[in-house]
Amino acid sequence: MQIRVEHLTKRYGDSLALQDVNLTVEDGELFFLLGPSGCGKTTLLRTIAGFETPSQGEIYLGGLPQKEIPPARRNAAMVFQGYALWPHLTVRENVSFGLEMKGISRKEREERVNRTLRELQILELAERKPNQLSGGQQQRVALARTLVIQPGVLLLDEPLANLDAKLRRDMRQEIRRICKENHLTGIYVTHDRAEALSMADRLAVLRKGTLEQVGTPREVYRRPRTPFVAEFIGETNLREATLREFRKDGALLDTPLGPLFSQCLPPDATVGMKLTLSLRPEAFRLLPPQDPPQENSFAVTLKRAEYLGEICQYEVLDATGSTLRFDQLNPGDDGLAPGQPLRLVLSPQDVVSMKP
Repeated sequence: MQIRVEHLTKRYGDSLALQDVNLTVEDGELFFLLGPSGCGKTTLLRTIAGFETPSQGEIYLGGLPQKEIPPARRNAAMVFQGYALWPHLTVRENVSFGLEMKGISRKEREERVNRTLRELQILELAERKPNQLSGGQQQRVALARTLVIQPGVLLLDEPLANLDAKLRRDMRQEIRRICKENHLTGIYVTHDRAEALSMADRLAVLRKGTLEQVGTPREVYRRPRTPFVAEFIGETNLREATLREFRKDGALLDTPLGPLFSQCLPPDATVGMKLTLSLRPEAFRLLPPQDPPQENSFAVTLKRAEYLGEICQYEVLDATGSTLRFDQLNPGDDGLAPGQPLRLVLSPQDVVSMKP
């Protein structure tokens, strides 16, 4: 079921929670809303569910306007952060509850509950109470209770926030599998970029009630459109730059690190334009001491190294005395010493420039 949000604005008194949001989530797509606390992502989710009324704009589910349709009649179901399981009911009774409210026959209820519990691999827990379950098992029950009513749209509000790190990792692909196998259109709210990058078909980064960028995880990470998106979606080094001249397949930029050639430019870039560069720590390569300087290479001095096994994180000082961070995967046995001069190099595709 397609979800379409058109010119959605939501106010709470003088406070603006959402401002002219336009968004389309395609049928069967798992879409993430990502952003810091207070950016409006949960408000947007609750408005789609019908728990909040738009101040302006309209929401369409399957092409039908939802303004006059209450939450119980929308073809959408929501999974909350706190699970909200009935403590006095068994797993089976919790999952069956929504079907009873819809007046589904007892035989069909039993069939659908058993099928859903089996799919989520918790059928053997059917007669337990919520306080007899682990956090991951409670999460599966909350999902089962939502899936059993066969919604067209699944709305998830930080459903893994209460789980420990390992269980969150285990549940990520499980939720994605469930959505894809049931052909659900899902909108998932989180502030955890790892969840968004590993699970989403597409994602939107929100800031102060507006959409900063929408795209695939790879597009948003590798080609952020604003400094805010670049910093929020991952570790980066931001530097000012000025576009000196265009060349084939890119442009030469003047930067504090020296001249850098970039193949990632704003579409309306012009000579003399002031830009901000996003340089990811993992994009740098360490040049061997014997190699001569080359395009997009520059000298630095090692300030600090932190060895973490599979990765070593370095802080270096550039020619201006500013700190730059770069990462080295699978570092060798020859550790680098503080104060050591180094030379780093960047690929033109990794010199990502955007408007300040």
